[in-house]
Order: sequence, then C-alpha cells, then structure tokens
Amino acid sequence: MIVVTRLNGTRFAVNPDILERIHESPDTHLVTLDGAAYVVRESLVEVVELIAEYRATVLRRAQDLPRVTGYPLSLVPPPKADEADESDEAEEPEHPNHPRNGR
Repeated sequence: MIVVTRLNGTRFAVNPDILERIHESPDTHLVTLDGAAYVVRESLVEVVELIAEYRATVLRRAQDLPRVTGYPLSLVPPPKADEADESDEAEEPEHPNHPRNGR
C-alpha cells in the first residue's frame, strides 16, 4: 500500500495494484479500476515514485524469504513408482452415459 494525502490533509493508504491511471490537471487524481477517484496533494511524479518504492519493497521482501527445497513445485504431484505401474495396467472405466463409449 502507498500512503497519500487528501487535499484536506488527511492521509490514507491505497493499493497501487488497483490504480488504473493517475493524472495531474493541476491536482493529482488517482483513478481506480472500479472508477473511484481520489484527489491527492502529491504530484504525479511523487505518486509514481511511491509506487516504484512499494513494488521494490515487495520484491526485496520476497527475496528475503527462505528458499523452499526438498520438493519440486508443481500443480500435480508425480505418481509414486507403484502407482505408475498400476496405471499402465488399469482398464478404461465404464461411463454408460458417455457418448464416445459406443455402448
């Protein structure tokens, strides 16, 4: 989250991942993906710099996490050796309502 300041001086945090655009005319407007708009005191350049710093911090923290070892990352775990042998011998299950079965 980045912290910015409304024109009345109150500060609030906004998730930069939901910002669709930022424009300056002369006030800086933050427009979110859902169409909400916020007018802030920070300049366009300052907001962009806050976003860059935030993203750099996220990457730095991710690199500081301990490495995961011991197993490969995958969506589906590979079959165990005894399961692999059984799957080669397994017959196709019957699906009586399946149109391609021809039964």
